[in-house]
Amino acid sequence: MKRFSPAAIVFTLLAVVLTFTGTANAASKEKIDRRVNEALTEFRSEIGGADAVLAKAKGVLVFPLIRKAGIGIGGEYGEGALRIGGETVSYYSTAAASVGFQLGAQSRRQIIVFLDQGALDKFRLSDGWEIGVDASVAVITVGAGGAIDTTQLNQPIVAFVFDNKGLMYNLSLEGSKISEIHDD
Repeated sequence: MKRFSPAAIVFTLLAVVLTFTGTANAASKEKIDRRVNEALTEFRSEIGGADAVLAKAKGVLVFPLIRKAGIGIGGEYGEGALRIGGETVSYYSTAAASVGFQLGAQSRRQIIVFLDQGALDKFRLSDGWEIGVDASVAVITVGAGGAIDTTQLNQPIVAFVFDNKGLMYNLSLEGSKISEIHDD
């Protein structure tokens, strides 16, 4: 069994605590909206078929920046907005923790598309929605030619995860908890 030094444990716990600071330190609505606009612009310009997917959506939950860090114990956190008909209707945070072999940090953008009104309604009525518990979310990858095959979108909720190099593959979003922020 590998033992971690006390300094590594303290550093990791500090990183996790700072990652999950919650709504008390949430970014302003204006800042979140600006970042969401940038993420959607990048999604539309970089991924073929993105406009068609967004046009089919009943709602789009955009997390423009999710940061993940860990040394043995890890955590991730991000803030975003739910858009319906192109307008922001509420703000959310996403958070997850993990244990296992991990070292380092990464960031990503995540867009969750609700293609079914019932799934969107269930999400909006929840008090802390957890992927894999409250609903399954299909992570979509890009097909040949760097475009989304919209005929394959047969799930009520789909997600696109990307970074500055394009869509990311083989990711699981299970265990991510999404909670409303900015109650005002």
